[in-house]
Amino acid sequence: MIYINKLSDHVDAKVTLKGWVYNIRTSKALAFIELRDGTGITQCIVAQDDVDTSVWEAANALKQESSLEITGTVKADERSVGGHEIHVSDLKIVQIAEDYPITPKEHGVEFLMNNRHLWLRSQKQWAAMRVRNEIIFAIHSFFQERNFVQMDSPIFTSNAAEGSTTLFETDYFDEKAYLAQTGQLYGEAMAMAHGLIYTFGPTFRAEKSKTRRHLTEFWMIEPEMAYYDLDMNMDLAEDMIRFIVQRVVDKRRNELEILERDISKLEKVADNSFKRITYSEAVEILKSDATAEMLDKMMADRKEEEKALKQEREEIKKEHGSAKKWRKKQIEARQIEISARLDQIEEDYRNIPKWKESAQNFEWGNDFGGSDETVLMMQQEVPMMVHRWPAEIKAFYMKRDPEDERLVLGVDVLAPEGYGEIIGGSQREDDLEFLQNHIEKHDLPMDVFGWYLDLRKYGSVPHSGFGLGLERTVAWLCGLSHVRETIPFPRMMGRLRP
Repeated sequence: MIYINKLSDHVDAKVTLKGWVYNIRTSKALAFIELRDGTGITQCIVAQDDVDTSVWEAANALKQESSLEITGTVKADERSVGGHEIHVSDLKIVQIAEDYPITPKEHGVEFLMNNRHLWLRSQKQWAAMRVRNEIIFAIHSFFQERNFVQMDSPIFTSNAAEGSTTLFETDYFDEKAYLAQTGQLYGEAMAMAHGLIYTFGPTFRAEKSKTRRHLTEFWMIEPEMAYYDLDMNMDLAEDMIRFIVQRVVDKRRNELEILERDISKLEKVADNSFKRITYSEAVEILKSDATAEMLDKMMADRKEEEKALKQEREEIKKEHGSAKKWRKKQIEARQIEISARLDQIEEDYRNIPKWKESAQNFEWGNDFGGSDETVLMMQQEVPMMVHRWPAEIKAFYMKRDPEDERLVLGVDVLAPEGYGEIIGGSQREDDLEFLQNHIEKHDLPMDVFGWYLDLRKYGSVPHSGFGLGLERTVAWLCGLSHVRETIPFPRMMGRLRP
């Protein structure tokens, strides 16, 4: 069997493709079938004069998402989707689909989420899943090439690592257990055995949040490295992100184009070093006059843009009535673009004053919210690393900064274009007494951390690690506005089906 993504190897040859109808157009003597087979889409042309009557009738009976086998000759054509088309000689129907609920018209998000099992077939969703797959493969390649060992951490756990308020509790043979928030603590144990390890698995947070950055079930990549300090940790995180981005740009350019992603922005990430600043420096940036002036200018620019877009909309609306058919299609497409941009400007009008207020009133010692991360990254084209955070807002296992006891040797990596934190990491505390004191201070049950404390009794060494959120990374690289489109079947607050 031949697949669509390999058609370039079979130009002028007769092939058989098996797949589904993505779209179909018919005229008096021609039928144009857009066939998808999971690897891509190609146009198949059925000419009434060139096929048997039964084939022509079968082509005209097809509906969207009907399954079929098509035999025909491959022809190169740069104008066609995928650069090839099939001149059909035979067609066999596997099943005529019922009326497909997802049509080219606009659907609401709730409808699409309820039909996620079908929405996955849409071209942009297909492209996002292919990019996700490439990111996963790139992550494994990166670590395997650097002598890391993949280790699996448990999903059931008796202890909290990120605080007890966001745990999913479950009954475990009459004993309390929790769905893992992270594989990190177990990763530390495995790093003491293998030196360099990474875990890659599902994690769970019962945080009651409905923002575009949150899922209750998501996948984390968590390397742990013995004899690594904070700077080495940051170097590894930067190298990994740049490696992933370069691989996606090289291997999934077609999918990025389907997603209408600005690839030039990703190319800058792959080619440039990341800026590194301390938390205190980040706070100074947020509260600065320069940031306030930038946001004021942004608001003024939006007003000018809104005025120009509304004027353009009126002008092309007048033109539409007397325009030729091809021009009408251009106008209608532009009207959709204008409406989408005006909606974004309206959202910016609501957000920019909030961003400015939050930035100006930010107090040292607070954690950054999504708006603060957005403001910090507005003038950054590549990710930025913010390190040395206030200890009071970070986890108990982070090592204190020897030069300032108020701080921990932690780092967050912020993605540009408003995507926020994609990595959180730190140098881990390796002193037994200090760690015991902080487990007590965080009001965590000492008995369930006995095994974790053992790691500081038997050959404790400096060590570090971080966690990369897969879905946030997919959202950023694909240019998606919400993480619900980055995973096949998202689990969010209020969303357990399908």
